[in-house]
Amino acid sequence: MRPFTYERATDARAAILAGARPGAKFISGGTNLLDLMKLDVEQPSHLVDISRLPLTDIEELPNGGLRIGAQASNSDVAADYRVRDRYPILCQALVAGASGQLRNKASVGGNLVQRTRCPYFYDTAAGCNKRDPGSGCSAIGGYNRIHAILGASDACIATHPSDMAVAMAVLEAQIELLADDRSERCVAITDFHRLPGDTPHIETVLRPGEMITGVSLPPPPPGQQLYRKVRDRASYEFALVSVATIVSAWRGTISGARVAFGAVAHKPWRSFDAEAALIGNPATMATYRAAADAAMREAVGRGDNDFKIELAKRTFCCTLAQAIGAEA
Repeated sequence: MRPFTYERATDARAAILAGARPGAKFISGGTNLLDLMKLDVEQPSHLVDISRLPLTDIEELPNGGLRIGAQASNSDVAADYRVRDRYPILCQALVAGASGQLRNKASVGGNLVQRTRCPYFYDTAAGCNKRDPGSGCSAIGGYNRIHAILGASDACIATHPSDMAVAMAVLEAQIELLADDRSERCVAITDFHRLPGDTPHIETVLRPGEMITGVSLPPPPPGQQLYRKVRDRASYEFALVSVATIVSAWRGTISGARVAFGAVAHKPWRSFDAEAALIGNPATMATYRAAADAAMREAVGRGDNDFKIELAKRTFCCTLAQAIGAEA
C-alpha cells in the first residue's frame, strides 16, 4: 500500500471540496477500496472519510416512497421495517450480498460505486483496460467464467458485482448527487452506471466534484417482489447470475412486470424486452421462456461463460414462476 494522507469531512460541502483534489478518493466503509489499495490497484494520495456525515437516515417521502441516505449501512437498510414491508426485494438483495460483518460496514453509496471483481482487474500484472486504459483485456481469450454476456465490448467484459443495485433497478430508484457548486441532480439508477465501450475505466456518470448523498425510492408498483441469486456457494459469494422481478397477474394473465438481471453486464441490466414479452400474455412457462429468450437475444458468450446465457434464462423462468405463484 502506498503512502496517503487522510482527513475526516465535517460536512458534505467540505467533503466535496476535499474530494475534488487531484488524487483524492472518498472512503466510507472501505470494504472495497481498502482491498484495492492493498493490491496497488487503487492508488489515492488522499482519503476523505465521509462515514460520519449526517447521511444515514431513512426517511418517508411525501409520495409514499422512501429516501435512503448514502451513508446508511446495508444492514440498517435491510432491517428497516419500511424496507421489509414495501420493498422486500431490496431487503432480499442486501441480505444475499457479502457477510453480516461486511453489511454492517458497507454503505448504500459505496455499494453503488464498488468496482468489478474481475480477477484480471485485481492482478496488476495482467492487461486490464479498466485498471490501466490501453493495456488490453486479459479476460477476452482468458478465463472468463464470471464475465459479461450482455453490453460488453472488445475493451472490457467485466461485470458489476452489486446485488443491491439490481433490486434498485426494478424499483426505479433515483440517485441523488451533490456537486461542489452546491448544485443537485438526480440520476435514474439505470443511467448511473455506464457500459464499457472504449472507456471501461469510466464506470459511472459521476462528474468531478460530485458525491452521492442519497437514493430515492418511488412507491412500489403492485405485484410480488422477488430476488434470486445463483452462485457457486451458499454464502459470501458474488453472483453468477441474479434476477430481480416485480410481477403481477390477473386471472391467469400477466398484468405488470419489471425485470432486471445482475452479474451479466457492466451494470444492473433492466430488460425491457423481457417485460414487453410478459405483459398481456398468459402466466405460463411458455410465456416465461419466450420472455427469457427475448432478454438474452443479444447475449454473447466468450467461451468459459457460455453457460451463463442458459443459466440466466432458467433462473429467470424459475423466479417468475415462484413470484407469480406467490402472487396467486
